[in-house]
Amino acid sequence: MWKTMGQAARATLQLGRSVVMVFGMCLFVCVLLIAAAGTLIVIGAWLFPETVLLIRRIAGAKRHLVASWTGSEIPQAYQPITGRLRERLRTSVRDPGTRSDLLWMAAFYVYGWIGLLTVPLWLLGLVVDGVWSGLLRRRPVVLPLISRLADLEAGWSAALLRPSPQAVLAARVDELTETRADAIAAHGAELRRIERDLHDGAQAHLVSLSMRLGLARRAYDHQPETARKLLDDAQEQAEQALTELRQVVRNIHPPILSDRGLAGAVRALAAGSGLDVAVATDGLADDGPRPPAAVEAAAYFAVAEALTNAAKYSGSPRATVRLERLRTGLRVTVRDEGTGGADETGGSGLIGIRRRVAALDGTVTVISPEGGPTVVAVELPCVW
Repeated sequence: MWKTMGQAARATLQLGRSVVMVFGMCLFVCVLLIAAAGTLIVIGAWLFPETVLLIRRIAGAKRHLVASWTGSEIPQAYQPITGRLRERLRTSVRDPGTRSDLLWMAAFYVYGWIGLLTVPLWLLGLVVDGVWSGLLRRRPVVLPLISRLADLEAGWSAALLRPSPQAVLAARVDELTETRADAIAAHGAELRRIERDLHDGAQAHLVSLSMRLGLARRAYDHQPETARKLLDDAQEQAEQALTELRQVVRNIHPPILSDRGLAGAVRALAAGSGLDVAVATDGLADDGPRPPAAVEAAAYFAVAEALTNAAKYSGSPRATVRLERLRTGLRVTVRDEGTGGADETGGSGLIGIRRRVAALDGTVTVISPEGGPTVVAVELPCVW
């Protein structure tokens, strides 16, 4: 009996919050109507996008409320309302999420009041269930109806608040547009880095080599010793130019990936990182199936950057790297037990990791509370 009453009380609280939300929305709809009617004037045009943003917050609060009752999160898919007033208005009107939220609000004005039924159900339940369970030693039959009402209300809200296929598609298009822009920016930065490395390294050595060869040719007949020294210098310059070119190629796609695969390449990174790094592989064998070359390269550079950050900033002598083969792709996790507090805006290289991974439609999660630990998790979709 007491357990049933506790569950009914929790359901009553859930339904009571919905009733309070309906009351609040009754006031809010007045603002919405004013905004819609005044769209043709300046103040109404400004007010409408702000009203849509407020609707999103109300719908988000309801999603959170339903998730707290059901234990299942409800996804959301909105187009960002940014830019000038005209762009904000266009997005507010055309976003499928706006129509879905308005449909939910209209329906919620109808079914949201069922929470008021908890009052008579409690009065009836305390009498009937108390007598029923006390005299006849049977389970309560009225109070559980309150929980069923809460389930029903949460089910209706979940169905209406779940984004439509059009909204999901629109959000996906926005996401791909953003990742494409990041990929283009990352590609441009990579090209500039390669040009800088070639200009400052290999090209400078090759120019010096050409000059020494020219001087050696002119001095060959009259000053053979000087020519020989110049040829020795030219050979040294050629070797340095080759070293610079190998480094440029290694930064584009490390040859060790082709030779040893991702697992072997990461072990080599760990050995040369200056930290005590433990490498674990789950379903990723040296002689087994390999992910595409682009995925291997992105994972390799993510591990390299994360280990470099750990060596520079963490203050911890140890780190762990885990490579996991997933059904849908590859997961890479780098963890250190250092001081934490990783800042993505402080030039730590995490933005570079995000851009490189986003270009492959992957995700990066960074968890770094003050005091540590720092965990960088990268997931890259691919077909094995």
